[in-house]
Amino acid sequence: MEVQFLNNINDCSPQHWDALFNADHPFTKHAFLSALETSGCVTLSTGWQPQHITVIENGALIAAIPCYLKTHSYGEYVFDWSWANAYQQHGLDYYPKLLAAIPFTPATGPRLAIDSNHSSQDEQIALIRTIDQAIRNKFGLTGISSWHLLFPTETLSTQLQQCQWQQRVGIQYHWFNNNFDSFDDFLQTFKSRKRKNVRKERQAVVKQGFEMRIVLGENIDTQLMGEFYRFYHLTYLKRSGQHGYLNLAFFNALLQDMANNLMMVCAEENGALIAAALCFKDHETLYGRYWGCEKEYDFLHFETCYYQGIEFCIANKLTRFDPGAQGEHKIPRGFKPIKTYSNHVIFHPEFSQAINNFIDDEKQQIDAYVEQLQRLLPFKLADK
Repeated sequence: MEVQFLNNINDCSPQHWDALFNADHPFTKHAFLSALETSGCVTLSTGWQPQHITVIENGALIAAIPCYLKTHSYGEYVFDWSWANAYQQHGLDYYPKLLAAIPFTPATGPRLAIDSNHSSQDEQIALIRTIDQAIRNKFGLTGISSWHLLFPTETLSTQLQQCQWQQRVGIQYHWFNNNFDSFDDFLQTFKSRKRKNVRKERQAVVKQGFEMRIVLGENIDTQLMGEFYRFYHLTYLKRSGQHGYLNLAFFNALLQDMANNLMMVCAEENGALIAAALCFKDHETLYGRYWGCEKEYDFLHFETCYYQGIEFCIANKLTRFDPGAQGEHKIPRGFKPIKTYSNHVIFHPEFSQAINNFIDDEKQQIDAYVEQLQRLLPFKLADK
C-alpha cells in the first residue's frame, strides 16, 4: 500500500477518481476540481497548492482525498484565524497547513473515498491511520503546523475523531422536503403570521415587475454565463471591495464539463437579466452556491436564492436544499439549523491542547445555540 501526493488533479485519471467516489456529488467530481486548477483559481500562487492524497494497492487506486497545502485561511468557511494569530504572537508559523477540503465550497459531502473492497469499519480506520502517518512522514512536524478536514459527513468525522482528529462543530441552515406537493403545501406547515410574511415577500417581487426563470445547465450558454459572472463579480466588489475567488474561465469549464449538475435562477425585468443565482444539483440535493445582481431590490435575494430553490426541489422531488454558509435570516423562511463538522490535528503539543479546549467549549456553546434557534423556527408545533 502506497500513499501518494499529487500536485495536479489531472495526475489522476477522471475515470479512476470518479469511480472511486462513486456518487454524483458535484464538488468531488474530477471535472469540478480540475476546473478550479486549470482556470488558475486554485494554484500555488493563489495559496492553494494541490496535494491530493491517493492510496495505491497492487497498482489500483483504493482511496483518495482532495487536499491542498495552504498559505492562508481564505475560502474555507471554517474559521481558524484566531489560531493563526496565536501562533504569530508566539513567534511560530501557522502556515503552511494541509487542508482536505473543496476550495471555496462549504458543502458537506464525501471527503475520503474508499473502494468497496475496503469498506469495513476496521479497514477504513486502518486507511485513515495509514494516511495520517504518510502526512507526518512527508511533511514532518515542522513542514506544516496542522492538518484539517472540512465539511465531511458525520460518519467520517466520527471515524477521524476515533483516530485522534479533534472534531469541531459548526452550524448551517438547510431546507428539507417532507414530500411537499407545492410551495403552498410547504407554507401550510408555517404559523399563520410567518406564512403571511413569506407570501408578502414573494408578492413584493412580483409587484416590482420581476419575472423569475429557471435555466438548466444544458440550456445555459456562454453569453448567459458571462452575464451571471458580471453580477457575481459586482456583488463581491460591493460587499468586500475584493474580486471574487473564481474567474469566468472556471464557470465556463463547468458549463463544458458539468452542465448536468448546474441550474441557474434568473431574475429579469422587461426581458433583461438583473440578477442570477447559480446552483448545483445531484440526485437528492440542490446546492445554492453563487449569487450576483445589478443592484439591490427588495426581497429579490430571498426569491432568487431561497424560494425559487425550494420550488425547484419540490418540483423535482429533491430531498434537501443546502443554500450555503451562514445566515440566521434563513430560519423564518423555513430552513432548519443543522450541525456541520470538521476535524483537526495540531502538531504543536501545547497549542494542540489549547485548541482542543477551545473546540470543546465551542461545542457546548453551539449545542445551546442550536437549541435556541429551534425555538425560532416558523413551523407549527407539530411540524417541527
